[in-house]
Amino acid sequence: MPEYAAIPDARFQTFDEKSDPAQVAPRLSALRTTFAELGIDGFLIPRTDVHQGEYVPDCDARLAYLTGFTGSAGMAVVTNDLAALFVDSRYTLQAPAQTDTALVSIHDTTTTNPGDWMAENLPSGSRIGFDPWLHTPGRLASIREPLEKAGIELVPVSNPIDAIWTDRPAPPQGPLDVLGHNRTGKPTTEKLAELRATMVKEDAAAVVLTLPESLCWLFNIRGRDVPHNPFVLGFAIIPAEGRPTLFLAHNKLTDENRSALADIADLKSKDGFEAALGDLAKQGRAVWFDPETAPVQVKSVLSNGARLIEKRDPVLLPKAKKNDVELAGMREAHKLDGIAFAKFLAWFDEAAPRGGLTEIDIVKMLEAYRREEPTAVDVSFETISGSGPNGAIVHYRVSEKTNRTLNPGELMLVDSGAQYLSGTTDITRTMATGPVTAQQKDHFTRVLKGMIAISRARFPKGTNGAQIDILARQFLWQVGLTFNHGTGHGVGAFLSVHEGPAGISPRYTVPFEPGMVLSNEPGYYLEGQYGIRIENLIIVQESELAPGYLDFETLTLAPIDRRLIAVEMLETAERDWLNAYHARIAREIAPHLDENTRSWLDRATAPL
Repeated sequence: MPEYAAIPDARFQTFDEKSDPAQVAPRLSALRTTFAELGIDGFLIPRTDVHQGEYVPDCDARLAYLTGFTGSAGMAVVTNDLAALFVDSRYTLQAPAQTDTALVSIHDTTTTNPGDWMAENLPSGSRIGFDPWLHTPGRLASIREPLEKAGIELVPVSNPIDAIWTDRPAPPQGPLDVLGHNRTGKPTTEKLAELRATMVKEDAAAVVLTLPESLCWLFNIRGRDVPHNPFVLGFAIIPAEGRPTLFLAHNKLTDENRSALADIADLKSKDGFEAALGDLAKQGRAVWFDPETAPVQVKSVLSNGARLIEKRDPVLLPKAKKNDVELAGMREAHKLDGIAFAKFLAWFDEAAPRGGLTEIDIVKMLEAYRREEPTAVDVSFETISGSGPNGAIVHYRVSEKTNRTLNPGELMLVDSGAQYLSGTTDITRTMATGPVTAQQKDHFTRVLKGMIAISRARFPKGTNGAQIDILARQFLWQVGLTFNHGTGHGVGAFLSVHEGPAGISPRYTVPFEPGMVLSNEPGYYLEGQYGIRIENLIIVQESELAPGYLDFETLTLAPIDRRLIAVEMLETAERDWLNAYHARIAREIAPHLDENTRSWLDRATAPL
């Protein structure tokens, strides 16, 4: 473990405060001045961009610009005299802290549909504008239904946020890379052939792709268009016969990668996508698009002649089922991450009890240890570094404004990940910094038991994440506790840290298949005191139990804090699993550490 003379600077992430509640009032006022000219009484502002991604470039962060809220999901409704911000339960603490609550009311989408709220608060005859490139047909339908009953009309308009955003950042200009199949495991030609076989079953003449991760996976390309995920923003149309068309910003293409892509696809500007959809519609043939991820405008244009096949993006499932090369890369990435994390935890254990560490210090040190590996190209999301009460904010982002000093004796929650050329990682650990209370041990051990229950699960093929989610919650439920987020999400291979279509929560009904990579991250959050989350990534694999059964291989290689475990609460099988897991970490990670860090790892992975 190298000795740093001072806390190194971060290169992959910043800590500037992205929200200023004082800006909310003038921006709401400016937006309202546009309504009369557009003939509307209000406007919907979603978190998403045209690609419906969780991560958006700065130029498309319209919700954050208007309201100050920077979470990864949400929607605002602004009328002439009202403003409401709708967020899910992950952000009910964060949203009020980032916006002007005197002007903007906060609502939890798990209990309040934006459409229901508008139906209750707006008069009949109101016209609410929306940008048809920023909403999907599926999401808009859930809003439209209660509005129609209340006599309120949704009206497509040009986006008025863009008209008032005078200092809007420029679109991303990052480069594009074309990957060889030695890294992707399968050439684009083979992926296209498999996609077309699926299209034949649906009698589809063409597929329209709007998700960047689908585009990147299918054409074996990566980019730098959004923070922390190696995306290229663009569109594609894949005909059942003939050459696909890629719609990209041409300034991203070098002569070399232009030549490589031109061998498999026609290349056109993103600006030509809508016209190409119109040409496709005129052919009057069947076109497949995903109503849950494609913009409303795609459906509107195609409806002028095409027969619509509205089904899930056909790239999502094959992308989620990683091939052997992708899985080997993911294992390599997690080993590299395990080495960095061992160094970080050893440093943290020495530094935290002395006091003086800030949340930003902790983020910078973890990033520094990851950057020692040359193939680490970015973090996979902004590190969640929550000390004491900030750990109870599920998706807390530390900034210079919120930065808190960790007091010895408090719990420290760190949720982080990295993008290595070989794969994507995501890990959460909760660490003790001094004496641990019986209550903290009880809560931590219940979360751990849930994580182990998922890790040890065996189940027949056809099982989905909604069916096994209870395994992670059962021990908290026994004492009337729970956590208000999903237990797990899909993870891409050097792609998005959050991907579908499978995951572990009540909303995931897609059956597990071998090769899927998922997170396993139960937690518990005691507002104002501490947060606990333990997260490993796991691979779905064929089980040796019996034919037709599946189980999980654990990817993540980092110790779980033994000091927080109430050992008497563990069953023998749970203790055996944890001891075996720690022994594997020692076996695979220790040879890559210096003597001092190796000595720390020996103690951290000692059998219970």
